[in-house]
Amino acid sequence: MTADVPAVLRTDGVTKTFGGIRAVDRCSLAIHAGRITGLIGPNGAGKTTLFNLIAGLYAPDEGSISLRGERIDGRPPFEIVHKGVVKTFQIPREFRHLTVLENLMVASPDHPGERPVSALVGWRRVWDREEEIREKAAGVLSLVELDRLSDADAGELSGGQKKLLELARTLMLDPKVVLLDEPLAGVNPTLTGKLLGIIEGLRDRGSTFFMIEHDMDVVMKRCDHVIAMHQGRAIAEGSPEEVRQNELVMDAYLGG
Repeated sequence: MTADVPAVLRTDGVTKTFGGIRAVDRCSLAIHAGRITGLIGPNGAGKTTLFNLIAGLYAPDEGSISLRGERIDGRPPFEIVHKGVVKTFQIPREFRHLTVLENLMVASPDHPGERPVSALVGWRRVWDREEEIREKAAGVLSLVELDRLSDADAGELSGGQKKLLELARTLMLDPKVVLLDEPLAGVNPTLTGKLLGIIEGLRDRGSTFFMIEHDMDVVMKRCDHVIAMHQGRAIAEGSPEEVRQNELVMDAYLGG
């Protein structure tokens, strides 16, 4: 299914141990560009730990992680973000007292406010760059249908709207791969449909998503490719239907 699509992200033999317990055990998998790849598995399978390894929140004990052929394992999270891998969180981490628009603007990696020395090159240049970022943020808000709330405090948003804001902030970074850690948790059905529609629209424009999701109906209907984990390893992959019918996957969920 994905032989003609390049792998943008790979893990090879990745292992992570906590207190003698192997949360991730020699896990190897590939994420292909321009796809929504679902990561499924029972609780304790190692899914979130794997995401944290990819995002640089943990360093693997063994193995390697590469982005377009370049190793990124062991690098600090900010470097991995700048390389193009961005992770969203199960619980959104918005700046509550900034507006929705300001939340996106501060997410830009080259915001002039990050570099006080930028004032030395002239306020005009700083002002022009600020306006460019503002225009980009406004466009992203329109894309995720939050533009009507651009001046609202982010802390006033509903849970589902905060998930949209979290996604919008990742888009400000022009990511190569977006790691979505249970993006639909706590989101009402109306906003769930909107969020999934936006993700599919971005996929159709070339974005790549790797998503942990427990709702099998969502996985079966919305993912292009599915990887199943059990006891820290990838045990099956393929189309949603292929993975659903895989005996190893059924045993993992049913305790066989």
